[in-house]
Amino acid sequence: LNWSDAICTTTSCILCFPFFDNRKKIFCRHIDAFSIFSQGFPGNTNADSVVHYRLQPPFEARFLRFLPLTWNPKGRIGMRIEVYGCAYRSEMVHFDGKSSLLYTFNQKSMNPTKEVISLKFKTRENNGILLHREGPNGKHITLELVKGKLILFLNSGDANLPSPDALMLGSLLDDQHWHYVLIELLDTDVNFTVDTHTHHFRAKGESSYADLDYKISFGGIPRHRKSVAFPHKNFHGCFENLRYNGVDIIDLSKKHKPQVLIMGNVSFSCSHPQTVPMTFLSSRSYLALPGTPGEDKVSAIFQFRTWNRAGLLLTSQFQHRSGAFILVLNDGKLKLSLSQPGHPVRDVTAGAGLNDGQWHSVSLSAKGNHLSVMVDGEAASMAHSLRGQIDSGDTYYLGGCPDNSSDPGCASPLDGFQGCLRLISIGDKAVDPISIQQGALGSYRDLQIDTCGLTDRCLPSYCEHGGECSQSWDTFSCNCAHTGYTGATCHSSLYEQSCEAHRHRGSSSGLYYIDSDGSGPLGPSLVYCNMTDTAWTSVQHNGSHLVSVKSSNGESPHPVFFKYTASMDQLQAIIGDADRCQQKLTFHCKKSRLSTPHDGTPVSWWVGRTNETHIYWGGSLPDAQKCTCGLEGNCIDSQYYCNCDADRNEWTSNTVVLSHKKHLPVTQVVMRDTGRPHSEVAYTLGPLLCSGDNSFWNSASFNTETSYLHFPTFRGELSADVSFFFKTTAFSGVFVENLGITDFIRLELRAPAEVTFSFDVGNGPCEVTVQSPTPFNDNRWHHVRAERNVKEASLQVDQLPRETQTAPADGHARLQLNSQLFVGGTASRQRGFLGCIRSLRLNGLALDLEERATMTPGVGPGCPGHCSSYGHLCRNGGRCREKRRGIECDCTFSAYDGPFCENEISAYFGGGSSVIYDFQHYNDTFSKNSSSFVALFHEELTLTGETATLSFRTTEMPSLLLYVSSFYEEYLSVILAPNGSLQISYKLNRHREPDVFNFGFKNLADGQLHQVKINREAAVVFVEVNQNARRQVILSSGTEFNAVKSLTLGTILGPPGADRDTLRAGAHGFTGCLSAVRFGPAAPLKAALRPGGPARVTVRGHVAAASRCAEGAGPGAPAREATRPLAGRSGATDEGEPLVNADRSDSAVIGGVIAVVIFILLCITAIAVRIYQQRWLYEKNESNIPKTGDNAETAVKSELNMQSTVSESQKEYFF
Repeated sequence: LNWSDAICTTTSCILCFPFFDNRKKIFCRHIDAFSIFSQGFPGNTNADSVVHYRLQPPFEARFLRFLPLTWNPKGRIGMRIEVYGCAYRSEMVHFDGKSSLLYTFNQKSMNPTKEVISLKFKTRENNGILLHREGPNGKHITLELVKGKLILFLNSGDANLPSPDALMLGSLLDDQHWHYVLIELLDTDVNFTVDTHTHHFRAKGESSYADLDYKISFGGIPRHRKSVAFPHKNFHGCFENLRYNGVDIIDLSKKHKPQVLIMGNVSFSCSHPQTVPMTFLSSRSYLALPGTPGEDKVSAIFQFRTWNRAGLLLTSQFQHRSGAFILVLNDGKLKLSLSQPGHPVRDVTAGAGLNDGQWHSVSLSAKGNHLSVMVDGEAASMAHSLRGQIDSGDTYYLGGCPDNSSDPGCASPLDGFQGCLRLISIGDKAVDPISIQQGALGSYRDLQIDTCGLTDRCLPSYCEHGGECSQSWDTFSCNCAHTGYTGATCHSSLYEQSCEAHRHRGSSSGLYYIDSDGSGPLGPSLVYCNMTDTAWTSVQHNGSHLVSVKSSNGESPHPVFFKYTASMDQLQAIIGDADRCQQKLTFHCKKSRLSTPHDGTPVSWWVGRTNETHIYWGGSLPDAQKCTCGLEGNCIDSQYYCNCDADRNEWTSNTVVLSHKKHLPVTQVVMRDTGRPHSEVAYTLGPLLCSGDNSFWNSASFNTETSYLHFPTFRGELSADVSFFFKTTAFSGVFVENLGITDFIRLELRAPAEVTFSFDVGNGPCEVTVQSPTPFNDNRWHHVRAERNVKEASLQVDQLPRETQTAPADGHARLQLNSQLFVGGTASRQRGFLGCIRSLRLNGLALDLEERATMTPGVGPGCPGHCSSYGHLCRNGGRCREKRRGIECDCTFSAYDGPFCENEISAYFGGGSSVIYDFQHYNDTFSKNSSSFVALFHEELTLTGETATLSFRTTEMPSLLLYVSSFYEEYLSVILAPNGSLQISYKLNRHREPDVFNFGFKNLADGQLHQVKINREAAVVFVEVNQNARRQVILSSGTEFNAVKSLTLGTILGPPGADRDTLRAGAHGFTGCLSAVRFGPAAPLKAALRPGGPARVTVRGHVAAASRCAEGAGPGAPAREATRPLAGRSGATDEGEPLVNADRSDSAVIGGVIAVVIFILLCITAIAVRIYQQRWLYEKNESNIPKTGDNAETAVKSELNMQSTVSESQKEYFF
């Protein structure tokens, strides 16, 4: 094709060519997203040069029409075209739906490795067999037209395969147009082409299709070969240029060669009758046809096809306005409504799913008192329902109504019909569309006659990741349910990229879906995220149990294969992004070796991700044939480098940690040396564990406006997404830019509170902008995600509303870029970005910013300062600490622990138990390094205010929740009074009476969890219960808390100077669950349950760690959470004894008995000592109880006697 002159200096032109010579039917192929061409037809830029184009693929036509779409910018337009073609030979055959051709080819001329079948076909039927070939054991290849789509069925004859493969291509192929088919069979590889779409496929099974029979049928399956699998009818239509491996089958048939057997009525011309469809282009389209006024019946017949679920199909008013009927498509069903004056509207419904794009036949008849409507041969009728005489009206409206129509049916709220109609008959007369086109019959608006312009917008489907495509006349939509993706085309992943990303959203440990490549092809995988100081990703497999191996030898080894909950591609992505990965393998052996003693030949090994065999066993370099004990020099036999190689007739074990990322995960373990007598091996493989995410923290700092990073061209023609984090103090700057000849894509900070996503795909520049009420240049991390696809463009920043812009209908859709991708700047070195960018991903692929930054002037790798953005994740007094990649929360001075200081530290207190926290010991330990603690807790200084918080759950009353004492008999007590109400006492001057406040919020000893917060500032005390009940009180005893000594939780006997209620509650103690206890910076429960800190803590009685006070028993029951007692631990099982019949079982039992006896003797001794201590403590405390009245004294003594009885088994621990 030569194209010259100053014509069509644009990126888009339309090429049209006819399919039918007799009526010059025009078919246009537009150069856009739905085109068969990959590019437009730009013309030349002057009147002298020539522009050449070679059309791929070629096509056949008699007429060509070129339509310039835009004027020359200089105001002139002209065209000069030269078209070069070649001679075309056409051989045709027509099948009548009952005929076929059976071709038997010469075996010697058969190519054993490749078969090629090519043909063209056209038909108006949507079902039929085009070709069929069989082989042994049910093997066959069948090409069938099913509902206007071509399906290539491939059955390998393998009974182990569940079903034959089916390749589907094409749509709406029953449009009476010629369609090209090419099938290439290369052993088990199959190339299947329909028109311009090709499907490359590798068939299931090992055998090829070269051993099929030497007969192939075209147009149907011979009667003697028809099977239950293919009962469908033969093909009805035309073939052109049918060739098998270059042999012209039609030419052989015309010459009656013996290789071809003609069955049925076959003609060698395409005499297929033509139908003339009509296209209703818009909801305002209509066709008005005359009826036969006065005829005593109403009847209409037509066929329609559409994608729309609703629309007006046909309406007419009876003569003399005696009624009207309206036929509509509603929710994919046909509904006929009949209205007559004085009678209710009667409805008949027929069919379902009629908006599937297929041709459906409709027959409507009303005569006498019977009304019926038939859809695709199935009738629905309404008998004895018509009233009076029904005579046909003078006008029938199809598809819609004119604006000025008074027909009652035109008042329908439904829009007009959009789709195609054909084979229309009104009354007993067939309608000739050509007469309508020539103006001799009826009238119409927005109609195309002699063409069906229905387009399958789901072919090809632009729905990604398994999204289901559905469509209407002018658009399509994607159902993304159960795919793990979202967006207009199911492009964007619903899940975070890693456990590290989940962690920095504040997520706790648990099962999560992660999508390592975002919008890429891998899909989400379910993993366990263990949130510690870093995020650990745990991927499970099917072999976590103990595997026992017996009777295996070199000739028949015993391999065990491991299948993970993620695919190998997903595992590779997880491992590749992680900082480090590891997998623990524990194996126990008895008289079984890992290698032979004489030459060290391995007899056991494991296989990694790359299917390579490995003989190292952790803790060493991959090439070293040693176990961890061999490297550390502590194997049970120094002659060997692994315990198992000692070959002892007793159980030994090795636990190794495999950490070479390139070899993980373990996919197979082989143990061969178990064929000797008494030889046995048992092993367990732990889950794959990976920590960190390199791509999430991969960042670069842009220090000058002219600096940038460049990467290869971004390839995202139909779907493109860009996501990243940024932080800056600059007012503006370009984040990302990529240019084409005219297309481009750009993301920038246009103003301090405005991020803009702009692009051009040939429809003109388009912008999507997100504006924020607060500026983005606050030096905090902000997340940006932009996406552009064939339906829309979207932009979201942080959690602000997502902004979208719909793509123009039938506009250009391919984003064609050719320059490098610029990050942090532009090709012009203007409007560069100053600040930091991290975790940059394009279509799910992470870019290594740090690597490029190390070699680029003005750009530095990494970016510090994460606490300003993620510091809020550290809760409950935790402090944010900067790390090179992320943050960590310091929970030292918090009553909570965990990665974000949000795991409450809880303990179950039994009767008579207590925890005493010594402030002075704490002060002495820190006095050298922390002056703030010296100022806070030194006995010569004072507290002018403090904050105390705790949560509790109990059913006992009275109860002592918290008691803080000083060396000067000053104190703070928090108790539950005998009626269950909260009572707080302050005594800040030993010469004055204490301030006692009762807070009658409600009975708090109800078995529910309650939170108490106390904040004192001088003499003003603020009390908050359960985060909603608040009260403020004023102290009269003083404003300074002097020389704080200790804090007690639970039982305290006779504190000096305490009020009567505190004494009684202290003697009764606390039974239940306490959690999140904090007084200033002191966290007594944490100090008791997390030993190793600087504070001295005394624990008496049964105090056990609980999971959470909020879990467990309901009202009226004491807290009985799963606990871990501080007083002793249950004995651990012997990990070196995996099997029941181990030889060391007798000695283990004897040792266990001796240990139990020693433990019992120690317990008896401790109990005796404790009884003596309690008696002495009771006598001492009894003398210190103030004499405030006989009744009070009697009550207190009673409580103390009861407490002494309960507490005889208490023990004391120092941390």
